[in-house]
Amino acid sequence: MEELINIHVELPDGSRVTLEAPTDMGLSVMEVMKANELDVPAICGGMAICATCHVEVLQSGELPEPGDDEAYMLETLPHATATSRLSCQLRVNPDLDGLVVRLMPEA
Repeated sequence: MEELINIHVELPDGSRVTLEAPTDMGLSVMEVMKANELDVPAICGGMAICATCHVEVLQSGELPEPGDDEAYMLETLPHATATSRLSCQLRVNPDLDGLVVRLMPEA
């Protein structure tokens, strides 16, 4: 049975949109944002090598630690914060229900 969670995305103008995401398809947060036509370039297609899907996590439950590739990319970003993540590396699961992220500018 498909379970839906809500992911909230803060846009550059400060407004927020709520996206419903299925937990049974193995999607990333980046894929959910692109499917909802948000402006996320995601040039590398989710390989953690371009950082064009960079988000700042404003509110979340338990998130997995960034992997080595993601951590390296985040270290190179001029706009990175302590709560920055690559949305392509965050897999949709029930623990992400209520996640709030802010789209970050490209380098």
